[in-house]
Amino acid sequence: MNTQAMQVPMDTQWKDGKRHLWLLGAVLPLTPLVGWQLAEITGYGVFWWFAPLFFYSFIPLMDFLVGEDSSNPPENAVPSLERDHYYRWLVYAYIPIQYGMLIWGAWAFVSLGLQWWEMLGLAISIGGVGGVGINTAHELGHKKETLERWLSKITLAQVAYGHFYVEHNKGHHKNVATPEDPASSRLGENFYEFWLRTVIGSVRSAWQIEKARLARCGKSPWTWQNENLQAWSMTVVLWGALIAVFGPVLLVFLVIQAVYGFSLLEVVNYVEHYGLLRQKEANG
Repeated sequence: MNTQAMQVPMDTQWKDGKRHLWLLGAVLPLTPLVGWQLAEITGYGVFWWFAPLFFYSFIPLMDFLVGEDSSNPPENAVPSLERDHYYRWLVYAYIPIQYGMLIWGAWAFVSLGLQWWEMLGLAISIGGVGGVGINTAHELGHKKETLERWLSKITLAQVAYGHFYVEHNKGHHKNVATPEDPASSRLGENFYEFWLRTVIGSVRSAWQIEKARLARCGKSPWTWQNENLQAWSMTVVLWGALIAVFGPVLLVFLVIQAVYGFSLLEVVNYVEHYGLLRQKEANG
C-alpha cells in the first residue's frame, strides 16, 4: 500500500471545524469591559468582578456541557496548518488587546471613583488578562523567528515575569519533574509553599542560565545581551510610563494585577507537575 499516496488527499481534504471559533480567544480578554458596562447599567459594583466570575464559572460549565473533544488534525495536515497565517495572527492579536485592556484598566482604577473592593476586582480582572497572556508568550517563545521571541517578552512585561522566557525554554524543559526545576511542585508541598519557592527559584534559575550562557561568550551578565535584563527593562518602561500618566497610586494596581497574573501560571504548574511527580513515583 502506498502510504504517501494516501497522505496527500488527507492533507488537502482535512478541514478545521473549529477554525472560526478560535476567534473567541481574541474576545475573551475583553470581559473586563463587559463587567464595566454591567456595573454602569445595573449600579452593582460586584460586576467589577465579572471577568474572574466568568472564567471560573461560565467557562468550566460550558466545558462540562460540551464535553471532551478528542479530535486532532492528522500529522500530514500539520505543515499546511503551520503555513496558514490565520492561526499565527490570532496569537498576535491577543497582544494589542491585552495592552489595550491594561491601559483602560489603569485609567478606570484612578478615574472612576471605585470602592476599594471594586478596585480589587478590576485589578484581578486585568491581571487575569495578563495571566492568560502568558500562554501567548509561551507559544511565541518557542518560535524561531526573532520578532516572535521579542513579542513573547513584550507580552510578559505586563505581569513582570519576563524571566519566564528564559527559565521555561532553557531550564524547565531540561529539568521538568526533577528537584532542579523550580516550576515543578514536590510531593507533600502545598501551593503556598510551592508559590514562594517557584517565584524566587524561577528568577534565580533564569539569572544563572543567562550568566552561564554569557560567560561562555566571555561576557558579564550585566549586559544588554542578557535576555532577563531585556525583559525586565520592558516592565520598568511600561510601568514607569503608566505611573507617569496616571500617578503613583497606580503602582498598587500594577502590583496586584501582576501577582495575580503570574500566579495563574504557577497554579497550572503546581497542579500539572504534582501529577507528573506522582506518576513518576508510581512508576518507580
